[in-house]
Amino acid sequence: MIYIKFQDLSSEKQEELLKVSREHVTYLYGDSIKKYVDETGADYDSLIDEEMIKNLYTYNYVFNI
Repeated sequence: MIYIKFQDLSSEKQEELLKVSREHVTYLYGDSIKKYVDETGADYDSLIDEEMIKNLYTYNYVFNI
């Protein structure tokens, strides 16, 4: 779970959430994405970014008001 203060939805907090999600995706799927990139010539960063955004929807958020 990710705990967020409802008042703290600033761009810095959003960037922090994206960074956490990117690290999580890289840890979970990094090797398979690298393999796919080697086979197809796709852009690694854009694939990681797409998965990073999808991954944000899998988190459970708790908003403290």
